[in-house]
Amino acid sequence: MSSSRKSASKPASKKTRARRAAALRQTSAKRTAHARSTTPAKLAGGVEQMARLLKIMARLRRPGDGCPWDLEQTIETIKSNLIEEAYEALDAMESGDRAHLAEELGDLLLQIVFQSQIAAEEGAFSFADVAQGISDKLVRRHPHIFGDVKVADAKEVLRNWDAIKKTEKQARASALDGVPKHVPPLHRAYQLQKRAARVGFDWSEIRSVFAKLDEEIVELKEAIEIGNRKHVVEEVGDVIFSVVNIARFMKVDPAYALAQTNAKFSRRFRIVEHEIQASGRQMKDCTLAQMDEIWDRLRAADKR
Repeated sequence: MSSSRKSASKPASKKTRARRAAALRQTSAKRTAHARSTTPAKLAGGVEQMARLLKIMARLRRPGDGCPWDLEQTIETIKSNLIEEAYEALDAMESGDRAHLAEELGDLLLQIVFQSQIAAEEGAFSFADVAQGISDKLVRRHPHIFGDVKVADAKEVLRNWDAIKKTEKQARASALDGVPKHVPPLHRAYQLQKRAARVGFDWSEIRSVFAKLDEEIVELKEAIEIGNRKHVVEEVGDVIFSVVNIARFMKVDPAYALAQTNAKFSRRFRIVEHEIQASGRQMKDCTLAQMDEIWDRLRAADKR
């Protein structure tokens, strides 16, 4: 008997059986939770509250006796609110506080309802058009759920999604078309690189990506030595773009990674401040070495 046959006929280990049993329990729990969240009563409640929200928004915008502030708003004046509410929702997701997340998602939903109401008054579109559009799109792009298409895994789902998307959009002149211009630059760099990679414009291995980063750092150092401000700005951008490329290559969202580092820096810095103030000193009176001593201790503790 071949070794492959022996391997195939060998019973699963106790640890493997335990993992499988845990996975089955988890799947069962998710199905139960899904069933509870999609009961007719739950769905009807969602429809009822959505209708209530639409009526409230229409009342706030009613000419003559509506809210003066709401009546003054246009799609242009409230567009920044959409971004602000989206970021607050992201913060709530990170906090793990589900009640807070529900509140922030409500604020985000309000922005969609607000813009839809304004557009309806202009005769452009209504909330019903928005909801129908995304519903139709979801059905169309999930033929493996709402049709007879078969898929093997999530990767095939994404390939089908992209293929269907191409048939819906006007022909694009570039693979980079469609990346929003108003997203934060870090995220835009990430998306541009992902689009380019889809058509084969990508490194084949991580070593090449690091080599490019090393090259850009050398060029940045040269620009700093020369003292050409415009050149320095350009090379700083190239270094950041290369770091984003490493993140993308390793399937890490660079904005998320940077947010984690920002939080880590803030936490450590506040502790340094607190310890120095507790000793009766001020930050400005301490040397960098004294501050670094506390910082290095916190850094070492984080790595344990």
